[in-house]
Amino acid sequence: MKTLQQWFDDYAVSHQNETNIAIHYICVPAIFFSIVGIFMSIPSSFLSDLIKIDNPFIVNWAILPLLFFLIFYLRLSFSMFIKMLIFSILCVIGNYYLGQYLPLLYTSISLFVIAWIGQFYGHKVEGAKPSFLKDLQFLLIGPAWVVKKMFR
Repeated sequence: MKTLQQWFDDYAVSHQNETNIAIHYICVPAIFFSIVGIFMSIPSSFLSDLIKIDNPFIVNWAILPLLFFLIFYLRLSFSMFIKMLIFSILCVIGNYYLGQYLPLLYTSISLFVIAWIGQFYGHKVEGAKPSFLKDLQFLLIGPAWVVKKMFR
């Protein structure tokens, strides 16, 4: 298994252009946030009935993929796990409150599409294909790469 630094080194190969990097700082967190929102849009009454807890911050369909994502980060680095845990919690909270004012599913899908358009534009400027075309695990490395850059 690759180390986190090896993943970052491979990811950095197609992320050298300053415009592409700036676009990634916006679009990668937006994609992650929108995915959490899409999952949180799925009615969770079944989950609430199943585990007898009615807390929308804990009982929602986004928690399941987030658990798998966080295990991935934990296997790479405890420090990155903590950072991504904090970011994931902020995404859940943010989507909960966003859903109080806007239709969460449609807003999340719109954000997802717009952010991906930005990502592909950034890679056009870069002149390099997105890393995830080489290995889908880069879809999880991208958010960690942005978080690492922001915590520097």
